[in-house]
Amino acid sequence: MAWQDIAVSLSNLLFTYSLSQQAYYGFVRKKGLIVLQTSLLTLLGLFTLTISFISLGLYFSAVVTMINGVLWYILFLQRIIYEKA
Repeated sequence: MAWQDIAVSLSNLLFTYSLSQQAYYGFVRKKGLIVLQTSLLTLLGLFTLTISFISLGLYFSAVVTMINGVLWYILFLQRIIYEKA
């Protein structure tokens, strides 16, 4: 495992923790607190990074980055769903 894989993965794990708290807070409060454009562009960027990490053989980074992308997707959906409520 390359040191870059470890560095990227640890950073992404911190992001995962903070994003999971935000997604949980939005679910409990039934509010979409993130701007649509922010969440959409971030999740697209993270899925692009996931593909890039896979192509570089940084598999752990790819998995953790994909989890972050899914969390941003949840925030995106919360904004759409809870805005209508």
